[in-house]
Amino acid sequence: MFVIKNYVTTGGTVVCALAIGYLMQNGSTAQRNAAHAEVAAATVAQTSVMPGLDGIVLTSSPSAYRTDAVTEPARRTLQPSQSAPSDHANCSLSARAHAMPGATARLIVKAPCYADERVEIHHSGLTVTQHTDASGTLDLTIPALSEYAIFLISLENKQGTVATTHIPDMGHYARIALQWQGQTDLQIHALEFGASYGSNGHVSANPETQGIGSVVHLGQAGLTDARNLQVYSFPAGRASEAGSIEVTVEAEVTAENCGRDLSVQSLELRGDRKLRSHDLTLNIPDCSRTGEFLVLNNLFQDLTIAAK
Repeated sequence: MFVIKNYVTTGGTVVCALAIGYLMQNGSTAQRNAAHAEVAAATVAQTSVMPGLDGIVLTSSPSAYRTDAVTEPARRTLQPSQSAPSDHANCSLSARAHAMPGATARLIVKAPCYADERVEIHHSGLTVTQHTDASGTLDLTIPALSEYAIFLISLENKQGTVATTHIPDMGHYARIALQWQGQTDLQIHALEFGASYGSNGHVSANPETQGIGSVVHLGQAGLTDARNLQVYSFPAGRASEAGSIEVTVEAEVTAENCGRDLSVQSLELRGDRKLRSHDLTLNIPDCSRTGEFLVLNNLFQDLTIAAK
């Protein structure tokens, strides 16, 4: 079963220096609070009542269009630095954000003394774990959830910085995001305007599925406590067709997650431009069901699209 908790995130003015100072002083405990604080760029209101969660199905075989069909890079285990680098100008941490098409932001982080280091990115309630490359650089494109986007970047040694940018086409997009922590692979599937699985209009993170919208998966393989997310985006402000979009979520029962509770958070940005958040707990079946899939048909209300 699910335990659902609805809550309200209040708006306010974000002061970047204070946000980073608090984040660095309080470490991991402050990261979630800082992430929620910078939702101020979006209008947030009382969450609506979640739809019934009675549409949960266990299936014994995956669909032919699963995101795990995509070839993934080899899993790796990242080792944190044992000591901080010397205080030198070349070791400074910096970040820049640039608006990109599709209401996304390209985030470039440069940490020359932190090669292959864990990095956490916070934006409008979203948190995702990534790592720098061999030169200490991270280049990442993130679907934005606010027009005036603020990104908090933190390293494991509690160093951090802030990057901001304006997303001019933010108002044209509806978005549904799902985030969780750990190696469970949650997958968003959108069925646009009556599409069925495998047909045109079925959209997922698997590039073999195609439609008007898109699903992006962000996370870091090889870390058992990595923060992962998937985001479905639809250009509702430019739609030429009216109708509804059904959004479902699938989760495989694996040896790593069987019999455990998984904390999940959803964020939704619909036509009224109000960012709504929901916390819930997913009870994964016991290990005798390993290899089967949970199909959550009623986790999200359908997106209603009006033709422009």
